Amino acid sequence: METNMFKKSILSLGATLAVMAGSAQAADDVIRLGNLKLAHFGAISYIKEIGPKCGIKVEESTFAKGLDVMQAIIAGELDVGATASEAAISGRAKGVPIYVVAGFATGGARLVARAELGVKSIKDLKGKKVGVTRGSIQEVLLAAELAQNGLTSADAPGKDVHIIYLSYPDLNQALLGKNVDAIMQTEPQASQSINKGFGVEVMKPYDTAIGSPVRTLVMTEKFYKERRPLAEKFMRCFVEATKTFIDNKATAQKYVTQTLFKGQITAEDFNDAIGNSPYSYDITAAHIQTTTDVMLKQGIGKMTTPPVAKDWVKTDLLDQAKKSMNLK
Repeated sequence: METNMFKKSILSLGATLAVMAGSAQAADDVIRLGNLKLAHFGAISYIKEIGPKCGIKVEESTFAKGLDVMQAIIAGELDVGATASEAAISGRAKGVPIYVVAGFATGGARLVARAELGVKSIKDLKGKKVGVTRGSIQEVLLAAELAQNGLTSADAPGKDVHIIYLSYPDLNQALLGKNVDAIMQTEPQASQSINKGFGVEVMKPYDTAIGSPVRTLVMTEKFYKERRPLAEKFMRCFVEATKTFIDNKATAQKYVTQTLFKGQITAEDFNDAIGNSPYSYDITAAHIQTTTDVMLKQGIGKMTTPPVAKDWVKTDLLDQAKKSMNLK
């Protein structure tokens, strides 16, 4: 009797340990992804939808801006993050252990002004209030455009341009409420302001040294180095998700407008937004270095020691994933 009970206890303990081991294994296979709720970040969100097909499980957390993604990486809460380049650069400058492993969208910025003001160029911003999101690639582009056109700026009156810092959603509200004269805005909010009639496009700010900015997919150094097989699976899934959105616009449009934005943006908003921020895969150390140099020159990111791009832009996983899918 005692022998049978002992055997049952051993079997029960074995089953419990097996379940615990399985749970630990499952937890090891989960990839924690940080993302932003923007149209051109849609393919990154789509990775979690096709994750099971790729042999991975992705847990996505959504943040208000790229710098918040960096903070979550510092806190050890993420393995992978999607940000604009300036957040990744600022993070790396502050010692955040990340590598840039891919680019996932280009462009994504537009200078929009109130229609009745007749703003036609950057030079027309003299004496105006211009809204932008602090710590965004739009802030970097605005600073570069103003400098290129010989205009000074500050977040207080007294310079050529008075900068007003607001979140992406609040920028549109400020323009609508005539609290600012123009905004350097992201997508799809820039397209929404134009389609709803309270803003007109002045320019797409891609004529500075940066050119059309590339959004960055970053991995923690630990994930890149110590969980290599999982990192490889994730990158293949990223390429597949992105290829799906590039090849099948209807799928991309439906997912972004209905799943991400719950009908808050229209098909027209999406089409205009992606027309200005197309999905992509690639990024170069040269592009990140140029962006870093512009940020340093404009005093954005407060970098005492700017990172050298070639030391932390690692595209080997991307190259491998693209080759496996016969993509150039």
